[in-house]
Amino acid sequence: MGPALMAPSAPAHASGEVNLYTTREPGLIQPLLTVFTARTGIKVNSVFINAGLAERVAAEGARSPADVLMTVDVGTLVDLDRKGLTQRIASSVVDAATPASLRDVEDNWVPLSLRARVILVSRDRVPEVAMTYEQLANPKWKGRVCLRSGNHPYNTALFAAMIAKDGQAATETYMAALKKNLARKPAGGDREVARDIMAGLCDIGMSNSYYVGLMLSGAGGAEQKRWGEAVRVILPTFQDGAGTHVNISGASVARHSPNAANAVKLIEFLLSPEAQKVYAEVNFEFPVLPNVPLHPSIANLGVLKLDTLRLSAIAAHRATASMMVDRVGFDQ
Repeated sequence: MGPALMAPSAPAHASGEVNLYTTREPGLIQPLLTVFTARTGIKVNSVFINAGLAERVAAEGARSPADVLMTVDVGTLVDLDRKGLTQRIASSVVDAATPASLRDVEDNWVPLSLRARVILVSRDRVPEVAMTYEQLANPKWKGRVCLRSGNHPYNTALFAAMIAKDGQAATETYMAALKKNLARKPAGGDREVARDIMAGLCDIGMSNSYYVGLMLSGAGGAEQKRWGEAVRVILPTFQDGAGTHVNISGASVARHSPNAANAVKLIEFLLSPEAQKVYAEVNFEFPVLPNVPLHPSIANLGVLKLDTLRLSAIAAHRATASMMVDRVGFDQ
């Protein structure tokens, strides 16, 4: 099904263009960009950059045509900012739409959508209906846990959040204990965790929430739909009970943006109720805005209570978390 957006037959006026550099698959956002152009007359020139976004923008320097930098992980947004490749997004619309804990303290990057790090369990073999992330390291799960690489950004973000909350020593102890519980070498993606639970190779693991929607929707085929149906989803918290860990897709305005005003307009549009509804319906993500309807497969997961730790605090520990993964030999 297509997104629930209706474009007018023609824009009221022509207002130039905006250049979007994005690490997000173009097909996932093109419906939004088409309607933005119809609403504003601003043409969006999209450049898909699978890897090396910061390196490309830095190499282009002051002559870079980039206006909006869009990524699917807060670590990349922070990296862009630290390298001096962004500028402050001065917008009361953006400020009103985004919780402070989910955006940069200096407003150099903002969230566009959310994905929760959830726990997947076997419907047949695991009775638990509530868990903390820390409980995955309990010896009761020895030989029963499947995960993707510990050095994947989805997992290093979680470990970084633990460092921010509990300190480095406690987090390294947790990683070592979690490694002992693994049923197999960390590999594949989050959907393969569900696959291996269905196959009986393990009983429990972690996934980003939108993969659950992708599987259950059948978008990945009948086989992946069976994987999704074989697992039950728990919205975990940390042991402090503050809430569930989330990561974001987000955006910045490029430091040397030649069309900065249009860049802000695009970001404002992506945070409108209209666009947020499409993020939820098409991409199976949690909207940043409250009261935007979720895709049914995501709504069925339960009420998401966001962890209160600032994403910028998590990002500050990503490098340390990655070094810990290597030190404990998590992926070996």
